[in-house]
Amino acid sequence: MFKYQKDKTYFAQISEGVDTIAAVELDALGATQIQPGYRGFHFSADPGTLYRVNYLSRLLSRVLAPLHSFSCRDRDDLYRAGRSVEWHRIFPVDSTFAVFANVSGNDEIRHSKFAALCLKDAVADFFRAKSGKRPDVDPLRPDVSLNLHIQQQTGTISLDVSGGAMHRRGYRAGSVKAPMRETLAAAAIAFSEWDGQSSLYDPMCGSGTILCEAVMKVCRIPAGYLRKKFGFQFLPDFDARLWEKIKREEDGKIGKLPSGLVAGSDRDRAAVEAARANLRRLPGGEAVKVAQTDFRRIDSLNNTTIICNPPYGIRLRSEKGLGPFYKDFGDFLKQRCTGSSAFVYFGDREMIKRIGLKPSWKKVMKNAGLDGRLAKYELF
Repeated sequence: MFKYQKDKTYFAQISEGVDTIAAVELDALGATQIQPGYRGFHFSADPGTLYRVNYLSRLLSRVLAPLHSFSCRDRDDLYRAGRSVEWHRIFPVDSTFAVFANVSGNDEIRHSKFAALCLKDAVADFFRAKSGKRPDVDPLRPDVSLNLHIQQQTGTISLDVSGGAMHRRGYRAGSVKAPMRETLAAAAIAFSEWDGQSSLYDPMCGSGTILCEAVMKVCRIPAGYLRKKFGFQFLPDFDARLWEKIKREEDGKIGKLPSGLVAGSDRDRAAVEAARANLRRLPGGEAVKVAQTDFRRIDSLNNTTIICNPPYGIRLRSEKGLGPFYKDFGDFLKQRCTGSSAFVYFGDREMIKRIGLKPSWKKVMKNAGLDGRLAKYELF
């Protein structure tokens, strides 16, 4: 029996800064005994709840099902633990797999890549000893993703039951330079508390990530709606009938997008075309109007929820003189957005000083190595 089967406990990985709203989301999806851990939450769930969490969560990065925990003093302990897992109960030898590792505080195993290689060898040797064949490794798009976490002298081997990073929704048919991560866009919308009662507009929409996430939220489109497979389908106790029932129920809740509720614009034609293509992949997304225009040409955005991710020097090296750009945007918000609330993501925190407005609050939101901030502005 695997560890997750004994205690019905899983681990949800999250990005830094979204812990409060991620815990609320987990609770709403039926998870219990939610406890903070290293960059995430431990939680308990029955199979149906586990499937729902993976299918519906907009904020989690990955969900892991622990298979085996062990004392890990050195490489030999790790290799023996890897060989002891009954891998044939998880996936067949003709599947591809990959190992992702995180190591902290172990005197003998100090590098994550070394730890991942040791576990990979153990898995391959298990199959070779059992069947004379070994599965292939595919680090980019594996059938099965395994996670290894070593904290001091304790190791845990888990199956990634999400089937890869959960920010990969599947709607990104087109893209532009440095698109916003989907889970980050969903977090910005969650922090804004937008509930579809007011219109939402992104005046610098890029490839439309914020617009897509807004449509998915207000229309109750599951975050995993376009995903072809999930890692939980490799669990030995996977219940296919239960999963199909849950998927059918959640898909049946998808609603129609009210006319004019979500819209956006960008000055770049390629970005506008990418946003439109991405929106078309979502039910009702083709109804979202995306215009090609500079925000300076917009007459007004009154009584609107504005959520955007402006360009910043770290993200787009070609952008120069961003100080005047942010000042212009601050003036636009002050002068033409009466009665609105603006939620602006700053990948470069220095730009907060350039916008010329005092935020109601700022929240840490890290994205792909950037120490960013989401700031709220009330525009009276």
